[in-house]
Amino acid sequence: MFIGAELVPSPEELLRLQAVARGDEPADVAIRGGTVLALHSRELIKRDVLIAGSHIAAITPYDRLDAITDIDASGQFVAPTFIDVHLHIEYTMLTPGELGRLVVPRGTTTVLADPNCLANVCGTRAMDVMGATATPLRIFQQVSHKIPRVPDLELGGAVVSEADIIERLTATNVATLGESNPFDLDLSAARKAHAALSAGRRLTGHTARIADEPLWAYLAGGVSDDHNAFNTAEVLDRLRLGVMITVMAGSMNDNVPLVFEDPAAVSGGFDHMTFCADDRHVEDLHDEGHIDHHVRSAIAAGVPTIEAYRMATLNAAQNYRMDHLIGSITPTRLADIMILEDLEDVRPSLVLVGGEIAGRNGGATFTDTDVMPDWVRETVHLPNDFGPDLFRVEADAAADEVAVVRAMEMYDGYFKRALEAELPVIDGNVVPDPTIDIAKITIADRHHGTDTRATGFVRGFGLTRGALGITSNCENQNLVVVGTSDDDLALAATTLRDIGGGYVCVADGEVLAAVPLPYGGIMSDQPWETVYDQSVAANRAAQTLGCEIASPYMILAFVGLAGVPDYGLTEKGLIDTMTQSFIPVVLCCRCPQHVHTGDAG
Repeated sequence: MFIGAELVPSPEELLRLQAVARGDEPADVAIRGGTVLALHSRELIKRDVLIAGSHIAAITPYDRLDAITDIDASGQFVAPTFIDVHLHIEYTMLTPGELGRLVVPRGTTTVLADPNCLANVCGTRAMDVMGATATPLRIFQQVSHKIPRVPDLELGGAVVSEADIIERLTATNVATLGESNPFDLDLSAARKAHAALSAGRRLTGHTARIADEPLWAYLAGGVSDDHNAFNTAEVLDRLRLGVMITVMAGSMNDNVPLVFEDPAAVSGGFDHMTFCADDRHVEDLHDEGHIDHHVRSAIAAGVPTIEAYRMATLNAAQNYRMDHLIGSITPTRLADIMILEDLEDVRPSLVLVGGEIAGRNGGATFTDTDVMPDWVRETVHLPNDFGPDLFRVEADAAADEVAVVRAMEMYDGYFKRALEAELPVIDGNVVPDPTIDIAKITIADRHHGTDTRATGFVRGFGLTRGALGITSNCENQNLVVVGTSDDDLALAATTLRDIGGGYVCVADGEVLAAVPLPYGGIMSDQPWETVYDQSVAANRAAQTLGCEIASPYMILAFVGLAGVPDYGLTEKGLIDTMTQSFIPVVLCCRCPQHVHTGDAG
């Protein structure tokens, strides 16, 4: 069946909508006296909005039809609610219900969400958990493309079969096939793409900013959108190829000002632009906003106000073939509506979902009653003996020699630049060098209790002491620690095991901060307000170690991602992302030349 088939009006509901629109019956609710955003015609019009049940019955001149209940919108604007077209709910650290409590009052009532984080931990059943909530938040799924993502290069956690993925693509709550690795163009990917296209579903893209032949080949596999486009040239390049630009503003990078640096240059593609958060922490959702932040930022960058609202609503609904349900204030659509005093400030005074009030003045009018299943707990499994020796990087160096290693330098959020670095060798162990901002990073299996692990080196965290650790490595959600000493790396790892997963900050044998995430090692069991406080405290603790980058724990989750150039790191080793093959960390040992950066060899 088609997307959202269960949400369209029934035959009886259609007759009621028609009766209300004719004036034969009163509407349940009338939003009166407001200025409606007529997005199809790009107009602001003085109209009432009549609601019957969950759907919009009519948009009429003021006081034309009767209603049982009136909502006064005099002097305010009436707009459809927002749609996030690509989100990983788990990276908010919240359950779907807690996310709903936070973002619905801000105007985001629909998300297209890829559940690959929890699915990598718990398998197929996790997709069902992440696709449902009793709160007003509407979740349409982007079926995870491949779990594990690179089975030849990682041990991974759970396994979801190709057959399971294909079967899910026809479900009515599924909007797209989830984002794929642009360097993994095999027959299995082609079969899944064919199944999605045959079912009328889009293919979510992740181009990793590739260009020319690699990009052309990726798009030739049916991919229809991209949330990695970063500047005017990249946006135009993709628009000319028919790609929907899903402008991302996550915790690691905010592409909105960059994509709209020259609004006139990309204005021809405004109809083919939407918004997504992708990976955004709870504190950023609260402090900056969700899709409301995108709209404010786009308007501030020079995008016409009506175009910014179209990107957040109608464009999204039309591209993902959901405009029969949401995205506009028009007859038979769901009554997902917000009332705003100021279109540029984007702070709804009232939010309705399905005709029911769900948010008022920034606060939720509903509670989160969702219950997570017991099997999402106790998912962090490490060997009992997980000490400092497990973090050694062996090198056969003479007393006057240093090790030359391949390392990753972080930039623009989760992108990685290959570099070579000379590092000291102590008792045959290559050690990090904080003076040149080179830290040691280890990814370890936390799913199967094995001692499978790999260690490399990374620049960009600014750590002068201590270590940070997480259990949300993208994509397989393994344990990742980064730090300046093996002792602190071991403490971070064992602390994560003891708290059941989450984020930790340690130094000199002491735990400075922790964010427990017992649901799959990636989501909290606490209200969003508590998670907010814990996450802010963890960020501040990281700053005391010299780490000044924004969202260090989020960036740590993406250092190893094998789908983003130049290097990746899994629990099995360092990866050249272009060839999708393992490469050694240690290149050689030699007398120091005091050259710390350069092209990878």
